[in-house]
Amino acid sequence: MLRLLFCGLVLLAGHAGAEGLNPALLGVVYNRDDRSSTEIARYYAERRHIPAGNLIGLQVPDRTVLSRGELKQLRDAMLLKLPTRVQSLLLVWSRPFAVECMSVTTAFAAGYQPGFCEPGCSRTTSSPLFDTAGWLPADTAGWLPAMLLPSADTALARAVIDRGIKADGSQPPGTVYLVRTQDAERNVRAAGFAEAEAMLSNRLRIVAIATPVKTSLIDILAYFTGAARVEELSALSFRPGAAADHLTSTGGVLEASHQMSAVEWLRQGATASYGTVSEPCNHLGKFPDPSVFLNHYRRGDTLLEAYWKSVAMPGQGLFIGEPLARPFGPQQ
Repeated sequence: MLRLLFCGLVLLAGHAGAEGLNPALLGVVYNRDDRSSTEIARYYAERRHIPAGNLIGLQVPDRTVLSRGELKQLRDAMLLKLPTRVQSLLLVWSRPFAVECMSVTTAFAAGYQPGFCEPGCSRTTSSPLFDTAGWLPADTAGWLPAMLLPSADTALARAVIDRGIKADGSQPPGTVYLVRTQDAERNVRAAGFAEAEAMLSNRLRIVAIATPVKTSLIDILAYFTGAARVEELSALSFRPGAAADHLTSTGGVLEASHQMSAVEWLRQGATASYGTVSEPCNHLGKFPDPSVFLNHYRRGDTLLEAYWKSVAMPGQGLFIGEPLARPFGPQQ
């Protein structure tokens, strides 16, 4: 009997993988005391045809960092209202972006647990979703993987949403850039670039380059680098649905950081990005693995799915952008 049940779950997961995340499975959580949060949540729900019951307004403290107690109150209130079919979340606000040393996206996904971030530079709690097939995280792992859409700049938030929608099913041509930098501590992902090219060059145009980048780059599908600040940022032009991130310590600190914020990728035209909110050191598992991300992205996963599947230890990592963007999904 147990064997039959297991086989059934595997078949169900395989079917979910073919369909992936969709509007009916996404909860949209916003700060009902914040005008821009409310406006953008409603705009997103309308544009993405989110079911009315999936739209959850909470009283969210307007601070950059929450306590674990505040998170529990908010998460409990959300779970009381959230339809059981929901498998993932979009958080619509700019503040908070952290819960103590955890990112707000992983904290809402799985609740606050010390192992997600308090070891600091050591290994932290692993994700059961890393490089997996299918997408039933709430049902199989009890997690609600989340992405944050910063809403303080409403024009930017609307632009990111519109980019995601424009990307859907577009089967875009373009180039993935894997960027080696002169910053040894932040260049650690470069060790895997040759593997990414070998695995994926028959499905994507992949180009490995090195800094300094002295020419403008266009039609970018994804851009992975390592630097405290990306000097060539203004010379980059992204396709709708593109992801971009820079491996550094505080890319997920969206305000008052001495390093470049992940929001700058969205301002330049990317549709999703990632950064850490507390010191992770340069553990590869705490940052997106380009090979894993690109494999799932090219197979038709949404940006939320592909990004979450690419991070082995996401406790300190903030996922930002438009979660439902699906460039390699069915053509519209």
